[in-house]
Formats: sequence, structure tokens, C-alpha cells
Amino acid sequence: MPAGDAFTPDQLYDIERAVRHAETVSGLRFSVYVGGADSETRPFAIELLNELPDPDRSVLVFVDPAGRRLEIVTGPLARRQLSDTEAGLAALAMQTSFATGDLTGGLVTGIQQLGAHAHQAPMLHANEPHQQ
Repeated sequence: MPAGDAFTPDQLYDIERAVRHAETVSGLRFSVYVGGADSETRPFAIELLNELPDPDRSVLVFVDPAGRRLEIVTGPLARRQLSDTEAGLAALAMQTSFATGDLTGGLVTGIQQLGAHAHQAPMLHANEPHQQ
């Protein structure tokens, strides 16, 4: 889908649902930006991340379909849960879908993977030692 075209309501719903699920399983905030950059891609994506309400706990997926650019940037707290390697795996999955022209599917798949990789297992507490 060209950058200037709007997503259909169903596509927006699918992306939003993937974002909400990723947030629920990870405890992080996820945002998606699709469009061109005003400057170099990575600094622009970092600038967008820093403008979010909670940049420290946020993951931003920046996609410029026309420029064939993809950036995944994370705040410092989010980076503790989501490594560069894990983000790279999600980026690879997205790029594979993007290459076939499936922008929505790539975003949904990538966001789902990011959320799964950043998943925080519930903390379990050991029972008190038994008194004998």
C-alpha cells in the first residue's frame, strides 16, 4: 500500500488490536508511525519516540513504505525487556510481508512478535518455609 493511501477500517482495527495485545502481554506502550521522515530515519524515529507520553516504556515502529525504511526504537525501560536481536527478528518478519505488499499484515505480525518477545512472566513467590 503506498504511503499516501489510508488504511481501511478493518486494517486499522487489526493494527490497533495487535498494539493492545502487545501492551497487555508486555506492560510496555506500543506506537506505530507510517509515513515519511522529515530527516534521517533513525533520528526522526527517536524524536517521535521522545514525543510519546511515556517514552521510557515505549516501543515505536516507524515505517516509510515509499522510502522502504523501517525502524524499531525503544525507550530505556522498554530496552530492558526487548533486546536489539528480538527487535531485529520482528523487523525481518515485517520486511518479508512488506516485500509482498502486505503493509498491514507485516505490522500486525511484527507488533505481535515484539509483544511476545517483551512478555514479562508473572513473578512467583516461593512459599514460606515449613516449620518443623
